[in-house]
Amino acid sequence: MPGHTVARRGRISTRHVRGFGAALIAVAALVAAANAGPAPTADPQPVQQVAVQDR
Repeated sequence: MPGHTVARRGRISTRHVRGFGAALIAVAALVAAANAGPAPTADPQPVQQVAVQDR
């Protein structure tokens, strides 16, 4: 194909290095997000119970 260069045997092309780097960054971001855990929550308000009167 015109315009396409063939990498020499044993060498990694720049495109593959960039793709591999992007994949590593994506995996690192997913691992960091998975280990972050849920955000801390404030103490919940006490539940108000309403007494139902028999009629």
